[in-house]
Amino acid sequence: MTHKVNKQAVAQAFGRAAGGYDRFAGLQRYSGERLMALLPALSAGTVLDAGCGTGWFSRRWREQGHQVIALDLSPGMLAQARRDETAHHYLLGDIEALPLRAHSVDMSWSNLAMQWCDDLAQGLRELCRVTRPGGRVLFSTLAEASLHEVRSAWQALDDYQHVNTFLSEAAIRQAGDGLALRLSSETVEQRFPDVRSALQSLKGIGATHIHQGRASGLLTRQRLQQLAQHWPQDERGYRLSYQLVTGVIDCV
Repeated sequence: MTHKVNKQAVAQAFGRAAGGYDRFAGLQRYSGERLMALLPALSAGTVLDAGCGTGWFSRRWREQGHQVIALDLSPGMLAQARRDETAHHYLLGDIEALPLRAHSVDMSWSNLAMQWCDDLAQGLRELCRVTRPGGRVLFSTLAEASLHEVRSAWQALDDYQHVNTFLSEAAIRQAGDGLALRLSSETVEQRFPDVRSALQSLKGIGATHIHQGRASGLLTRQRLQQLAQHWPQDERGYRLSYQLVTGVIDCV
């Protein structure tokens, strides 16, 4: 249930992407809407957006009348959220060590940020700790089948790790042992006109940090052509797929 994550490198990667993030964040918006659909109508309360990014969903919660705390590991992302006035409060912090007191929010929400935890179980415990009894934790994350097209294409060319590894759905479930956790999983596919566009979509959302090891090799025109030969495609273009896992925890 653990990864060795260089949190500073993650924060820097997302900070570099902050200015143009929303242009590439289709998956994040889809995932967030899926999470929204899991909720009944909520009376106004305090919502923690843990891993807020540019604050796209912080703004949604604010517009619905909630008091919103936007938290992110990346100073650049948090600055973008603040510039756009997406929340009421802005906190620089780590989901695995939330700078909030126990039972201080009515709901904790984390959309596609939990995959950057060193220890997913610790991250989930922290979200539950700050959420009042009777409140809920909602989160989405990525599981091990994500980005297999990128992985397989690169494996045909070299032995370096070019894509992050993600936990299995079983490991994600195990991280919630002892919690009232309900999980669901689906495959989300995107299509791109060429390999460069697919890779640019990953860079555009800051998802370029490698958990362990480092990618190697310049993306020359020849390299891109070689990747394209091994990258799955169909009449709709080059495929990029994600195993999206959503979770709901009822806090007691």
